[in-house]
Amino acid sequence: MDNSLLLEVASVYGTPTYVYDSAKIKEQYDRLNNAFGTKKVKLHYAMKALNNSNILKLIHSFGAGVDAVSIEEIHLAIRAGFESSQIMYTPNCVAFSEIKDAVSLGVYINIDNLSILEKFGNEYGNSVPCCIRINPHIMAGGNSNISVGHIDSKFGISIHQVRHIERIMKHHNIRVEGLHMHTGSDIIDADVFLRGAELLYEAASHFPDLIFMDFGSGFKVGYREGDIVTDVESIGQKIAGSFEKFCTSYGRELELWFEPGKYIVSEAGVFLVEVNVVKQTTSTVFAGVNSGQNHLIRPMFYNSYHRIENISNPNGEKKLYSVVGYICESDTLGYDRLLNEVREGDILAIYNAGAYGFSMSNQYNARLRPAEVLIHEGAYHLIRKREELEDLYRNEVQLDIF
Repeated sequence: MDNSLLLEVASVYGTPTYVYDSAKIKEQYDRLNNAFGTKKVKLHYAMKALNNSNILKLIHSFGAGVDAVSIEEIHLAIRAGFESSQIMYTPNCVAFSEIKDAVSLGVYINIDNLSILEKFGNEYGNSVPCCIRINPHIMAGGNSNISVGHIDSKFGISIHQVRHIERIMKHHNIRVEGLHMHTGSDIIDADVFLRGAELLYEAASHFPDLIFMDFGSGFKVGYREGDIVTDVESIGQKIAGSFEKFCTSYGRELELWFEPGKYIVSEAGVFLVEVNVVKQTTSTVFAGVNSGQNHLIRPMFYNSYHRIENISNPNGEKKLYSVVGYICESDTLGYDRLLNEVREGDILAIYNAGAYGFSMSNQYNARLRPAEVLIHEGAYHLIRKREELEDLYRNEVQLDIF
C-alpha cells in the first residue's frame, strides 16, 4: 500500500486503525490455490485470523470455503454469504450441545476427541457424515506457542488411536468422509507436510468412505527482510505428487483441502498508530503510541516481530527507538528499531498486521478497539467503526441496590 494513501486514511479516520489491501489478499489466495496444479484443491479460509464480514465476503467471492472453530464463527460465515456446505467446523473442548447446534446448521463437523466421537455416533449414527482430526505427533513450525501437532498438544486424536477410532466408527456405523491434520504455523519444509501426509495415507485404509484429505495450513510469511518463507509452489508440487499416488492406491480420486488463514491476510494488513510521546531514559528512547497490546497482542503473546516504519517522516535521520504502547503492562510493539526520526504526532505503520490483529484485540484498560478500513481498487472504505465509550458498558446490567 502506498504511504500517501495510508496517511490519507489516518487523516480521514484517525488512529489507531487497521488497513487491509484486497489486492494482496487476492494475490495470496491465487498463489496458494494454483500451487498444487489440480482442480481438486479446496481452500477453506481460517476465519479466526480476521473475521470482518467484508473480508469474508471478499474471500467468498474467490470461491473459497471457510474454516470455523466456534458456533459464533459459523453464524458470521453464513451471514457473510457462505453456504453451510462450504463451512468446515473444527471445534476444540466445546460442549456437545454446540456440536449439535452446528449439525443443525448443516456444516461439516471435524471431530478431535474420542468421547465426542462416541456421543456423535450415539446421536447421529450414519445420518450425518463427519471428519476426523488426527494428531500426527509431529513438532512443526518455528514457534512452540503455535505448533499444534506434537504429543503434548490438546488438538486432535492421536495417530496411535486409529484402531480405537475404527472400533467406535464401526459400532455406531459412523460415516467418516474426511481425515484432517494440522501441525502448526510457520512451516517452511515440505517434508513436514509429507511426513504427516504419509501418516494420513496409512490411516486411510481404516476409512473406506473418504471424500477428502485436509492438511490444514501453516505456510510461513515474511516478517523481517530476508526471512525464509514457505515456497508454496515447491511444497504444492511435492504434495500434489504424493497425493496423486495415494489416490491411485486408495482406488479413487479424493479432494485435497487446506485451511490457510495467516497466509491469506497477514501481509495484506497494516496497523496505523500515532506517536503520543518520545521519552528518553538513561538507556532507551521510547516512542510511545496511542495503541498497545490491547490492539496488537502478537508481539507480547508470541514474541512475534512486526516491521515498523515512520511513514510521516520518511526522510528523517535514522535513530534507534523502542516502540511501546499506552497500556499499563509491559507493552512493547518493537524493541530497538532503527526508524526515521520519530516526532510526537508522527504516524507509524506496523506491517504484517492482517492476521490475529483486530481478531485478538480487546478492551483492556477500558481502551476502545480501533477502526478497520479496506483498500479496494484504489479507494478506501470504512468496514468497522471505531468503538465509542458506550460500547464499554453496553451489556452491563445496572443494579439499584447501592
